[in-house]
Amino acid sequence: MCLVLLAWRAHPEYRLIVAANRDEFYTRATESLRAWPGEMLLAGRDLGAAAPGTWLGLRTDDPRFAAVTNVRDPQDNPPHPRSRGALLMDYLRGAEPPGDYLSATAAAADAYIGYNLLVSDLRTLWWHSNRSGVGPTELAPGLHGLSNGAQLASRAGSAHSRPQPSGVGTPWPKVSSGLAGLREIVANTPDSVDDYFALLADRTEAPDDLLPRTGIPLEFERAVSARFVAHDLHGTRASTVLLIREDGHFTMAERTFGRYGAVGGSQSLSGVVDLD
Repeated sequence: MCLVLLAWRAHPEYRLIVAANRDEFYTRATESLRAWPGEMLLAGRDLGAAAPGTWLGLRTDDPRFAAVTNVRDPQDNPPHPRSRGALLMDYLRGAEPPGDYLSATAAAADAYIGYNLLVSDLRTLWWHSNRSGVGPTELAPGLHGLSNGAQLASRAGSAHSRPQPSGVGTPWPKVSSGLAGLREIVANTPDSVDDYFALLADRTEAPDDLLPRTGIPLEFERAVSARFVAHDLHGTRASTVLLIREDGHFTMAERTFGRYGAVGGSQSLSGVVDLD
């Protein structure tokens, strides 16, 4: 994933709201959102790693949510790194409380290239980046966002509140603007899946003076500064919206895209999870 925006216990009728874009090379083999055979797991499937994994998933029998982004740094090359997708699969298939799970992964930080990892049992929500200098952090109710920097930005629901980062640096422009847009939707049309997709579809690039400097060419840095990335080799492959109500009813929807944002398919799944 390259952009994850969340509203955690920020609306009286919704436990968790997620709007996320996965940016990836168009040539990387991927399966779209589906129920995985033999598992109570709803997720897309990344087929580019040695063991198929995912970038965002919801387990429905013993409710668990997880999402991951990479931390962009071309110089970050630990020897024989483990797949970051495995971080999600280990959590989603496991039984550890989210805080305990992140503490264990944090102890082996250099086994992975840089990541941001979000995990939840839908009672608590936690974040950790192995390149942030900050330990596993339980997130308070509110709005939270991350991209490919080693930080998470959080804000209250106030129209005038500013994102407050935990980790290295300041929030990237698409995270800050994304959180502002998320706040408006949660306050006014929280049940509108289309509004969340519209938020994710914004192709506005950040001005050069606000661009992060992550070691990639300036032209590419500009392209990937948009919420929705439409490039020739790499771009937004999937947008995902997840709404989990306080009564346990959920909707999980995905739209997929090809080169330069060409529209692919769409999928929507629904059901009920036990939040007691």
